[in-house]
Amino acid sequence: MTWILLLLYAGLLAQLCYPALAVILAQWRKQKAPVSDKSTPVRFACIITAYRNIDIARPLVESLLQQTYSNHRIYLVADACPDFDFGVRDERYLTLIPDQPLHLKIKSIQYAMDRLVEQPDYVVIFDADNVAHPDFLAGLIPWIKAGFSCVQGRRTAKNLDTSYAALDSLGEHYKNYLEREVAFRLGSSAVISGSGMATEYSLYKAYLESDEVQQGQLQWKKMLQEDKILQNFLLRQNERIAYARQAVVYDEKVRSGEAVETQRSRWLYSYFQNIPNALGLVWRGLLGGSFNQVYFGAITLVLPLFIQVGLAGICLLTALFWSPVWALWLALGLVIFATNLLWVLHLDGAPGKVKRVVWQAPQFILRQAKALWKMRDPNRNFRHTEHSKVVNVENVLQEGNKDQ
Repeated sequence: MTWILLLLYAGLLAQLCYPALAVILAQWRKQKAPVSDKSTPVRFACIITAYRNIDIARPLVESLLQQTYSNHRIYLVADACPDFDFGVRDERYLTLIPDQPLHLKIKSIQYAMDRLVEQPDYVVIFDADNVAHPDFLAGLIPWIKAGFSCVQGRRTAKNLDTSYAALDSLGEHYKNYLEREVAFRLGSSAVISGSGMATEYSLYKAYLESDEVQQGQLQWKKMLQEDKILQNFLLRQNERIAYARQAVVYDEKVRSGEAVETQRSRWLYSYFQNIPNALGLVWRGLLGGSFNQVYFGAITLVLPLFIQVGLAGICLLTALFWSPVWALWLALGLVIFATNLLWVLHLDGAPGKVKRVVWQAPQFILRQAKALWKMRDPNRNFRHTEHSKVVNVENVLQEGNKDQ
């Protein structure tokens, strides 16, 4: 029992302190975008998956039509959506309406891939609630020209209208910097966000044809999230996923406690599902001498933040009676973790609204703890996250400038 407790304490202490060390090391490894060779154009296929709520996708379609880089086509898959007409008359835009509801994002993506007007060089995936910065596609180009087969853009909030939305954005800023920018600076890969990423066409097609995707579609809501399948697929081939900080896509953040539970229950289930894959990447990297695979596997094994902090707090209290020295170490680890969190928010340019809700984090943590309970029955409890914030890119940019 003593050794089990010691291993638990040591493991938690390492997870609390490693982010600060990684961030410090990354300050000496600035990653600048390479100079783009504009002689050879890159063709993009932008796939948008909409489910039931089609109105939320209008600002995204408009923002993609306003891109400063225009060598792209837009495919909007309207799954189980009512009849609509955005009034868009642009040869680059195509609406796809399945005859029967698909009810699964990966099926919508496959539906679009089977109906591409022309073969692109890269496929970019968007959620319907996203809005793209005018320079989003242009921001991807330098990394693509540098030879990266997959590039993740920077997702940031399009709404900070509730404390829950601001707290959700806080987590996004932390993950953007630690799991994407820092990981990429240190020579590994950026974790995929689920939208706003561009993947080389043939690789993406091979991913869709992989056994994990084909078999996963039969599991319905128990399917591992498609972004995790994609990053595992790429890392197993030792592909390095680039992070394009300057390629910004805005994402709707949850606006209520109920939405936190709905969304995080799916995310947590997928995290635990993915543990064998992450361990496999670490092992594969150790055998093959790949830092990319080892580091990426390790960061995707790190416990969700609220579990880290919650467990550390419980262990600290137990250690007070069993081993005061370990209680002191865990308390120091929590202080380092909290200090680094504030530093990361600063480094990632988090707006004032996000920094001001740090002290309300316990309410977000409680909702995530409740989400753990909903994991027990995915097919019953997992529901599509409802999005309702319909704002165009001009409004998002104006609000961002005001906050700055």
